[in-house]
Amino acid sequence: MRLVLLLFLLFPFQALAQALVQAQADTRLHALQTGDASRGWEAVGRLNMQGVGFCTATLIAPDRVLTAAHCLFDRATGQQIAPGRLQFLAGWRTGRAEAIRGVSRVAIWPEFDFAVGAEMANVPRDLAVLELDQPVRNPAIRPFAISDAPVETGDAVAVVSYARNRAEAPSIQETCHVLDQRRDGVSVFSCDIDFGSSGSPVFAVRDGALRVVSVISALAQGESRPISLGMRLSGRIEALEQALDQGVSGVLSGQPQGARSSARFLRP
Repeated sequence: MRLVLLLFLLFPFQALAQALVQAQADTRLHALQTGDASRGWEAVGRLNMQGVGFCTATLIAPDRVLTAAHCLFDRATGQQIAPGRLQFLAGWRTGRAEAIRGVSRVAIWPEFDFAVGAEMANVPRDLAVLELDQPVRNPAIRPFAISDAPVETGDAVAVVSYARNRAEAPSIQETCHVLDQRRDGVSVFSCDIDFGSSGSPVFAVRDGALRVVSVISALAQGESRPISLGMRLSGRIEALEQALDQGVSGVLSGQPQGARSSARFLRP
């Protein structure tokens, strides 16, 4: 799935200089091509959209997967893709997955508007949780926990993703950095992503364990180099899971974004 492309200038000179120093400390992206290399990352998988493309997604519970909301729409038609055309391949690597599951239901964050496309205001809303048709009970596949604690400018993070020209195995960037944490909820990263990386989990160490702290929404162009965009989670994942538990999906709510209490989910 293609990421939303944005062109904008984010940083004043001092912040840009700091960002370039951090980028120099980033590690290189490398593929997890062997079983040993990919051990512990099996919960990150490829989300296939029949006839459309693929994104990256993450198992966050035995029957729940986290990804970007725009991955659930057909770019050619603008229509939401039916759950029956979605398939999650946990730990997909060189033609084999640790588990393959269909999708029964989805919950999309209210007010996400696929038609808006490349507007910055859409990035914090670009979240979806999918309910799998069967739980993943493989003990080797451990779902990742979510952290709502925001990352700060300068923090080190990691990203695991699939993408164009590396669709057959996940790749990891073990260290990239938060370049900016904007007031509108957009997180700006130095992480190396490409088309297909939409929905990739951004990890940070919390209480001694890796937890998901953001989701990749878009590739953007900074003043001198590509950058990647995600969002503060701020209780959104819990709200989306509650919506699935209640049998509702996210639709236009007319409510502001950000606070947990602002999410209104309406029956489709």
